[in-house]
Amino acid sequence: MNLALFANLRTTGRRTASAVRTILEHMAGIGIRPTVLATRHLSQLSGLISKLRIERFDGIACLGGDGTHFHILNGLVRRFGVEPLPPVAVVPMGRGNSFARDLNLFSAADTVRALAAGKTRRVDLCRFFCNGSDSVFTNLMGVGFVTDAAATAARFGRAGDLSYVIGVFYRMLSMRPQQVRLEIDGRDFSGPFCFLEFCNSRYTGGSMLMAPDARLDDEAFDAVLVGPMTSIQLLRAFPLIYRGAHLAHRAVRVIRGKTARISSASPLGLLPDGELFGATPVDIQVLPRCVRYFTR
Repeated sequence: MNLALFANLRTTGRRTASAVRTILEHMAGIGIRPTVLATRHLSQLSGLISKLRIERFDGIACLGGDGTHFHILNGLVRRFGVEPLPPVAVVPMGRGNSFARDLNLFSAADTVRALAAGKTRRVDLCRFFCNGSDSVFTNLMGVGFVTDAAATAARFGRAGDLSYVIGVFYRMLSMRPQQVRLEIDGRDFSGPFCFLEFCNSRYTGGSMLMAPDARLDDEAFDAVLVGPMTSIQLLRAFPLIYRGAHLAHRAVRVIRGKTARISSASPLGLLPDGELFGATPVDIQVLPRCVRYFTR
């Protein structure tokens, strides 16, 4: 197997560089021939992807977290479209590895084993349109409080998964519900919300079970709508998310859909796959089972 291996060496510094060497050794042992495409900043990815001869590879691997995977996948889709892409392998080595959990990949060793077995799964993408352009996400996209929490978490990156917890507690102090115009599959759900999450997969922030019933290949997203809460109410509800029990809260509602339109009086930041990227208004559309991923 010829494999294009994208590595974000900035993800965890020296540990990532060492891990890449170890991964390459394991791959060589099972007959995988990787071409390493390394970057220390995500802005360099477009240059690497523009030179990629996609027809030479049997697979593509993304070494990093959810954010690294988001930028690599979007670069590939913009350059080549969806259909020509070979299967994609996620090597979970970032601050957040939420999407990899739904592929049953919890370590680099798991990904190497998945590559060796050659088992793949077709996965839905969610395309979103904002600011005059379109992008895709595979994990989930947040609007509102979750975006604010992520902006704070980015300042505590060295804390790993704990950084998002820090962001949540810090932003709770100034949280205010936002009036949002929301349409899902043509139905109106507008109102005041603390936050919205459009989930293609189940987890966020590493191990937070945001949408327990979401599936990667069900041709729909699970929209988790969180209505008005006080900071104290959110504080009490927050621990429930680690086992998905927050869905029983009276302020929480889940709507399954294929399309959504979100707008607000003033722009609200978006959080696709853990990245601060874009703002409302935004349209979302599910693209059914269009990319293959290696899985266990």
